[in-house]
Amino acid sequence: MSTAYDVIIIGSGPGGYVTAIRAAQLGLKTAIVEREHLGGICLNWGCIPTKALLRSAEILDHANHAKSYGLTLNGTMTAEVKDVVARSRGVSARLNGGVAFLMKKNKIDVIWGEAKLTKPNEIVVGKMTKPVVEPQNPVPKGVKGEGTYTAKHIIVATGARPRALPGIEPDGKLIWTYFEAMKPDFMPKSLVVMGSGAIGIEFASFYRSMGVDVTVVELMANVMPVEDAEISAFARKQLEKRGLKIITEAKVSKVDKGANSITAHVETKDGKVQQITADRLISAVGVQGNIENLGLEALGVKTDRGCIVIDGYGKTNVPGLYAIGDVAGPPMLAHKAEHEGVICIEKIAGLPNVHPMDKAKIPGCTYCNPQVASVGLTEAKAKAEGRDIRVGRYSFAANGKAIALGEDQGMIKTIFDKKTGELIGAHMVGAEVTELIQGFVVAMNLETTEEELMHTIFPHPTLSEMMKESVLDAYGKVLNA
Repeated sequence: MSTAYDVIIIGSGPGGYVTAIRAAQLGLKTAIVEREHLGGICLNWGCIPTKALLRSAEILDHANHAKSYGLTLNGTMTAEVKDVVARSRGVSARLNGGVAFLMKKNKIDVIWGEAKLTKPNEIVVGKMTKPVVEPQNPVPKGVKGEGTYTAKHIIVATGARPRALPGIEPDGKLIWTYFEAMKPDFMPKSLVVMGSGAIGIEFASFYRSMGVDVTVVELMANVMPVEDAEISAFARKQLEKRGLKIITEAKVSKVDKGANSITAHVETKDGKVQQITADRLISAVGVQGNIENLGLEALGVKTDRGCIVIDGYGKTNVPGLYAIGDVAGPPMLAHKAEHEGVICIEKIAGLPNVHPMDKAKIPGCTYCNPQVASVGLTEAKAKAEGRDIRVGRYSFAANGKAIALGEDQGMIKTIFDKKTGELIGAHMVGAEVTELIQGFVVAMNLETTEEELMHTIFPHPTLSEMMKESVLDAYGKVLNA
């Protein structure tokens, strides 16, 4: 077996495996190194299985409100945690197998083990220090493993892991990360969720739908702090209507562990402390890049705040070495990793007109109930930049499709540069907005003006009509409000 390649990619998450496929398409001899399971965190423990859990919760929510749809359910709707989890794990297993198929289809060598950079253009692969856990299919016999491998280009795509706060480190029993939260062996009666970013608020939403008493503690003034303040406030009101307890401008300063419960000491900005006892605590205070034990220091690779420093094409300061995805810094999103990987490999291959990553046009989605999605500048950031702006808003309550769906609580907000008509931000909260946001992402990439959006015909009846109405509202031309 050859050990020399054009490209070796360390890590097979969405960034890694997509980059490998694109490299193979461009005729580059490619290998990918994986220490645990194909698909990385996203397919196995993140994006995909959480959406499966949230789908089960959504169905349960609809069933519990069947009468509002003119329906009567005969019998009792119950939620068995083992069955909900089993479905989620099955979804991951299916996609995990799909990645294995894509590697074989594109003639990409999979090297199983722990990779370490030993010198420029060389790695040494050791034993798999992590066990192969489900849903990973068994490692096929005869595949490549331990050894020394060389490549003209090495791309680090090792992803990230949950961040831990000193003194409140997850223990897998009473203090959970998303790993334990995704695969509970029982349904707790009460939970404290520490952090209200996408991970924290999605789990809070899921467990609340499953009947759990949930308290969210957030250090910042708003839930989902990266979102537009108006959208965040709307989402908070809806989450609280569903029974979530939310404490903002507060931190968990200490956790006392009982035999089968925790007591969180929650300190507010005025210094007051309240104690909240719950069955479990989910730590969702962010993630940090997996940069340890890669040999970065020996090669002099520049890092910053736990991430590898790169340029717009994924290049590090060491020739022939690149990084993409979460390990290369925020926003830590699967779709950012994929696109970043394609940019990196196309630049390596010498394709013309390869553009660097434009982080202003990366959409963000949170799949709680209600959903939240956004792209571009918030209203506050636009004003802070000194932009003269127009802001449009449109309510789900005025949309026929939303009313028919029984999903009339939501809002779409658009932000335009007043001088140029450029769409510089779009923010949504409500049903299916994670699907709608891409319309505005495409518009921003095409440098579409407000006039072109106004002249675009949106189908009726759809939720997407609200996107146009929001644009019209920004210019005093709203029709259905």
